[in-house]
Amino acid sequence: MADPKGFLNHGREVAASRPAEERTKDWNEVYVPGSLLPIISKQASRCMDCGIPFCHNGCPLGNLIPEWNDYAYREDWGAASDRLHATNNFPEFTGRLCPAPCESACVLGINQPPVTIKNVEVSIIDKAWESGDVAPRIPERLSGKTVAVVGSGPAGLAAAQQLTRAGHTVAVYERADRIGGLLRYGIPEFKMEKRHINRRIEQMRAEGTKFRTGIEIGRDMPATALRKRYDAVVLAVGATTARDLPVPGRELKGIHQAMEYLPLANKVQEGDYVSPPITAEGKHVVVIGGGDTGADCVGTAHRQGAASVTQLEIMPRPNDERDPLSQPWPTFPMLYKVTSAHEEGGERIYSVSTTHFEGDEDGNVQWLHLVEVEFVDGKLDRKPGTERRIPAQLVTLAMGFTGTDRENGLVEQFGLDLDERGNIARDADFQTNVPGVFVAGDAGRGQSLIVWAIAEGRSAARGCDRYLTGASELPAPIRPTDRALAV
Repeated sequence: MADPKGFLNHGREVAASRPAEERTKDWNEVYVPGSLLPIISKQASRCMDCGIPFCHNGCPLGNLIPEWNDYAYREDWGAASDRLHATNNFPEFTGRLCPAPCESACVLGINQPPVTIKNVEVSIIDKAWESGDVAPRIPERLSGKTVAVVGSGPAGLAAAQQLTRAGHTVAVYERADRIGGLLRYGIPEFKMEKRHINRRIEQMRAEGTKFRTGIEIGRDMPATALRKRYDAVVLAVGATTARDLPVPGRELKGIHQAMEYLPLANKVQEGDYVSPPITAEGKHVVVIGGGDTGADCVGTAHRQGAASVTQLEIMPRPNDERDPLSQPWPTFPMLYKVTSAHEEGGERIYSVSTTHFEGDEDGNVQWLHLVEVEFVDGKLDRKPGTERRIPAQLVTLAMGFTGTDRENGLVEQFGLDLDERGNIARDADFQTNVPGVFVAGDAGRGQSLIVWAIAEGRSAARGCDRYLTGASELPAPIRPTDRALAV
């Protein structure tokens, strides 16, 4: 145990953010560099090393949280990094992007603010990179087996790294021009600078993983050819079919899916554009959808100089605190959340539904018409007399995703079965109905958290390794039906 009285002597402190008026002028991460290290030992000391550490169950990866908290308290960063990497391939990703269901399950959180697990995690891995403790793990021998991993998001990268380290020859196929999936082109730079992805890719290259960009399986290469070329295939293609809004005026110019808008801002940071083809500059922006993707659109619009930003959510405003009856500890509660993007300005409107869009004579969207809604007998009904319109010259749809891409032919060419939710079906070893073809992450699970993607990538790798060798030394997998506390 770190410090038996740590949780009594120290309150919760989190990473300091740069002032909103400063950070909206650039695309750097929002936190003050170096602000965590002076406080992280004390924060780690608040971990009580519980007899039953519910944080383990709250984390889909089963991270050894009390162990690396103890090492962080003692400032033994090398040992802390070892324990952190024992269950998580990319803690610098989760430490910045995960909503931290582990903290919701922290025992201290029953009657105090929980341990800052996420901040401790990111401090450990940043210190490990700074100290040179993160090195390639090159396999001692090769198996002679080949694996194709389709998709280079967190699930695909985790599967590829695990399989490479097991001695297989692995090639990652990515349809975009750079590796990273939604980490690269969905997550804005101010949430995670892309240098974190780049150095992991270099580590994986040094370990032996090959990367093939600009190749979409199903279109540029038939799935049958891929299956013939490799001994096994892991599909980590995500759930990229975005939910649409079929209301009058949807065809107007200026209405875009979030994943049409966000990648262009990232491409500016990569040097592909001087200014993005779709920009919020000088416009009244409306973001439809109250989740993390919507918040990413809000923060991006602020940095592009929007005239105003309004975020709409059809559901009521969540509670500020956990409801012990409907969302008891240690479940992951749905609470009102103020992200860094919301701190920077804009308006959030709850319990409203878009009825239609209104445009100008040139076909550009100018107004969004909405109406208030309420639950009546378990269903959302419109409230009469609450109709109004708000200015909208750029609208982004951030309403979630409904399943994996069906337009590129990958599902049909492989002959894959789908489950009742439209995801690729798989068994307890993450294998599809096609022998030797495995699936991990959102493609099999549906839209979920980054921490689930990495966990499933690791587990699919173990199932694939077992298929190739008849046994596996990789960590035991989670079951596809295990939802633990992260739903």
